[in-house]
Amino acid sequence: MIDYNGRTFRNTEAGPDGTAPVATYHQDGDLVWAEAAGGEVRRCALAGTCDADGTITMGYTLVLRSGEIAVGRCVSTPERLDDGRIVLHEEWERYQPTPAKGTSAIEEIPSHTAATEPTESAPEGG
Repeated sequence: MIDYNGRTFRNTEAGPDGTAPVATYHQDGDLVWAEAAGGEVRRCALAGTCDADGTITMGYTLVLRSGEIAVGRCVSTPERLDDGRIVLHEEWERYQPTPAKGTSAIEEIPSHTAATEPTESAPEGG
């Protein structure tokens, strides 16, 4: 099982304002949770479980800058990069306010870089 505790991830696509969402992950056994903010996302909370192969299945709630609240589910499949970092390939489904499905990717930020990242960034989570 991959240990996600303390890892920071950034969405691989920048938003309209040029910022990329960022999230900090935590883990206790198979329980995984994260918090995020930035770009169009004011705050995001995610919680779920991690399989033995590192795949995370979680639910999320987003509060967007527009004030809209979105809820959904995401399955994130890990890919190890040559430098040891992880990319999570996400298949997400948003239930409200407008149902949608899609894919996205978030890439691990090296810990020395994450410390200098602005705190106002986070994954859209779908």
